[in-house]
Amino acid sequence: MPASRPRSSGTDVSDRLNWPPHTVDAFHRGVFQLVQPREQGHRAGTDALILAASVPNGFNGTVADLGAGVGAAGLAVLSRCPQAKALLVERSPDMVEWAQRTLALDANAALSTRATILQADVALTGAARRTGGLADNSVDFVILNPPFNALPDRSSPDALRAEAHVMTPDLFEQWLRTAAAIVRPKGGVAVIARPQSLFDILRAFAGRFGRAEMLPIHPRPDKPATRIVVRGELGSRAGLSLLPPLVVHDTVGNGFSERADAINNGRATLFGD
Repeated sequence: MPASRPRSSGTDVSDRLNWPPHTVDAFHRGVFQLVQPREQGHRAGTDALILAASVPNGFNGTVADLGAGVGAAGLAVLSRCPQAKALLVERSPDMVEWAQRTLALDANAALSTRATILQADVALTGAARRTGGLADNSVDFVILNPPFNALPDRSSPDALRAEAHVMTPDLFEQWLRTAAAIVRPKGGVAVIARPQSLFDILRAFAGRFGRAEMLPIHPRPDKPATRIVVRGELGSRAGLSLLPPLVVHDTVGNGFSERADAINNGRATLFGD
């Protein structure tokens, strides 16, 4: 399917009455909203917001959100970077429909003109990838929120949710190969995953992305990291840096830490740039 723009007329309440069960959820303290299926598929949360925060402040190019779902990470970048554009890349036709509904919301009118949806398989290579709409050297930054759970860990009876959550063999090699093909020289990439995937990510970085920065995400100060974000630059030969972690919650209570709250709401970046 070719890239598509959202409808310009917006979406009123009567339109939404005909949609499958869903929620409309506000992010960045109401700057944008997501239409998300209530009973199936992946629902966006803090992972997407943390990933979006890997893009530097003042970014004014095009970011490709691979595995975009309903568009959470891409829209979070647009919310914080007013000169940026986003290409929301999603394979699932069902999730593409939800992304289209998201961009058609009147509440997202200020962002939707800078976003384009592309239904495409990130794992395709060469001419098939280019024919599918992912052109070489066409974007400035790539963010990836791929399925990163091993099959025994988070298998779901909902096929759409399982597709969004469960890894396939060589997933990071496939997705990062595509990222290296579509990003411009010196462009950036960032991926969020579980710590167990660090070796696979760095192996896929090798020969493609350098200046790698690895930042652990800890649920609490005394708990092991449950996520990592790895960021790199296409063609750089600089080595790996291990950065101080993001701690999502304080020791006591369920509220977000001050830094996590700022990141979740588009008021701070993950890497401080």
